[in-house]
Amino acid sequence: MEEHKSKMIEIAHSLQEEIWELASEIGNNPEEGYKEYFAQKILTDFLGNRGFIIEKPLADIETSFLASFQGKYKGPKIALLAEYDALPEIGHGCGHNLIGAASVGAAVVLSSISNLVGEVVVVGSPAEESSGAKVVLVEQGVFKDMDAALMFHPGSCNVPEISSLALDALEITFYGKAGHMAISESSGVNALDAMLILFEMLSKLKRKLSNSERIDGIIVEGGKVPNIVPDKAVARFYLRAATRDVLNRNRQKFLDLASKAAGRVGAQMSWKYYENSYHEMKSNSVLAGRFRDNLQELGIDDIEPPQTMMGSVDMGNISHVVPTIHPYLKMGKGQELPHTLEFMKAALSDDGKGVLSLAVKALALTGWDILSDQKLLEGMQRELRKGKHWLGRL
Repeated sequence: MEEHKSKMIEIAHSLQEEIWELASEIGNNPEEGYKEYFAQKILTDFLGNRGFIIEKPLADIETSFLASFQGKYKGPKIALLAEYDALPEIGHGCGHNLIGAASVGAAVVLSSISNLVGEVVVVGSPAEESSGAKVVLVEQGVFKDMDAALMFHPGSCNVPEISSLALDALEITFYGKAGHMAISESSGVNALDAMLILFEMLSKLKRKLSNSERIDGIIVEGGKVPNIVPDKAVARFYLRAATRDVLNRNRQKFLDLASKAAGRVGAQMSWKYYENSYHEMKSNSVLAGRFRDNLQELGIDDIEPPQTMMGSVDMGNISHVVPTIHPYLKMGKGQELPHTLEFMKAALSDDGKGVLSLAVKALALTGWDILSDQKLLEGMQRELRKGKHWLGRL
């Protein structure tokens, strides 16, 4: 291992307890999306005390931030993404306390290198579990001058290269006409009937979809009392697909069915997005390969090949504009499932501390490679250019 990397591992080891304290504090004080004031403060205080220039809020998102450290010489600019929002009731059942602390820790390790070439930036991105602030940060141009974006996620195995599904979150509303069920049902227009027809139509459409295409929905409003014809029915849906192009086509099919369902009963239909749309995650394989190499240098041998997760991440939108990785690292024995109390407890245990320590080192070493290896940077950029296209959601 080269001298700089050996020194970085020493620095990471010396910071281990402080970084774990950050993760523990955030984990023990969970905050839901756009309410992460405590997490924002302790992360930015930690970075500010170590020479980072702090900007907050970022893109008019109150609990976001950008912390930057300029090296001695100009060079590439890398972003380490910090997440720190929690789940309702479960708390940090997805390990975001570890994610935020790991990116901050890796950034501080990199900033400690003498004669650093380039700039290290930590981007605090709230609300990953709900509406995905990274989507807005991309749209506001936060990543336009970045050369790479990195983060890690705790999970059940070590996977340097992952892809995920594109996502649209749609709310469908049917408007009918109220009437008394027992007296004047025939004079009413039942909005709930339109919704039930839509679900029946969707059950047939879903049988034609591939394994990577999904339409999942729930009814959130279907009337007030049984003896009044429902004049309004509302449902929310997640539509997913392996690519934005496929998802756009499926969304139109879905909306066509909603219009037909409305027509069957004489109702009116409207729709809207109720969360930000995610693009599919496109891991940069060149960068992911270097992350894999660094894991091996750190003694990790049980490394999985590229995988596709059936969920969606707002990091996907970043991956369409800058070389990006979103690797998963094994927490403990990898037996706990995300979004559970068991995962939350593991993220606050020695297993969480262990994967956090590994993540800080692996992210820092990979960040160093980007800043110091021109050939690596060129390879990452070539791959991005080869498949780069910005896909709007309409």
